[in-house]
Amino acid sequence: MIPQDVPVSDAERAALRQCVLAVAVLHDVDLEPDDAGVRLSSGRLVPWETLSLALRPVDPSAPAARARLARWLVALRMISWRSPDDLAERARPVGLPVGHTLHPGLSWVREPVRGGAVHLGLGFVGVGADPEGVHVLPAGVVEVAAGDAGLLSEWWSRARGYVEEMGALAAQRYLRRPDGPLRPMGDADVVTLLASEELRSVLAAGRAQGLRAAAVPTRRRGWLDLSRTDPAFALCAASLAEPDDRGFPRPLLITREEVTMAREGGDPVLQALREQAAPDPIVSPMGWA
Repeated sequence: MIPQDVPVSDAERAALRQCVLAVAVLHDVDLEPDDAGVRLSSGRLVPWETLSLALRPVDPSAPAARARLARWLVALRMISWRSPDDLAERARPVGLPVGHTLHPGLSWVREPVRGGAVHLGLGFVGVGADPEGVHVLPAGVVEVAAGDAGLLSEWWSRARGYVEEMGALAAQRYLRRPDGPLRPMGDADVVTLLASEELRSVLAAGRAQGLRAAAVPTRRRGWLDLSRTDPAFALCAASLAEPDDRGFPRPLLITREEVTMAREGGDPVLQALREQAAPDPIVSPMGWA
């Protein structure tokens, strides 16, 4: 839950009020500020302390604060009118590369995947303009909408179970077509699927040192046979993808327990196939950036 006992000075309160009024006018968001906070059209009151935390580290008097607060309030409005049962049905896991443009920050992370490359958090399907898309909301929005740590735990429990369900299905698909690329399963994209221990176990089974290399340049596609995949192709795919759809700029090393990004400047093929003979490995002179 977002702490609401952080005091807001009179000067900061005044700056927040001005920011709220600017958002209401410029972004056409129905807001009613009062002494306690801001009341949304749904009747929900958001305390000034919460708005202050939502904006940090941006100064509420800075021009950038208006767009940031507008995104935050619009996201809250998207889900605040929905019932807890509806949100429970819509709760989905989202795996994101550490530092990804969609990553809301450490407070969003519910489970870091061992290896330091992937963070797993909560998203909701069909709450925005795209009825089939899974939306990652700004930090703090879900906590304010839930208002109860028990509800958050319930939503996350459902979402975490979904990871393993979809991972098991993806593992079965891989066993049927081991030469095919990694693709989304259900509402879980490829980065999210890598949080499934069952899928990682199947991918790494029978490999030297239990280690499997993969190129995942976008969130929706991954390639497993790096000895037959030109690294320049994957790099190009990552650079051409929209920022929200980008995956990892370098190959991943996958074991049953971990997902790690290959070290910069290293040869991912040799890292993954160390101590294992590989027929005619293709090593690009361009390397990986």
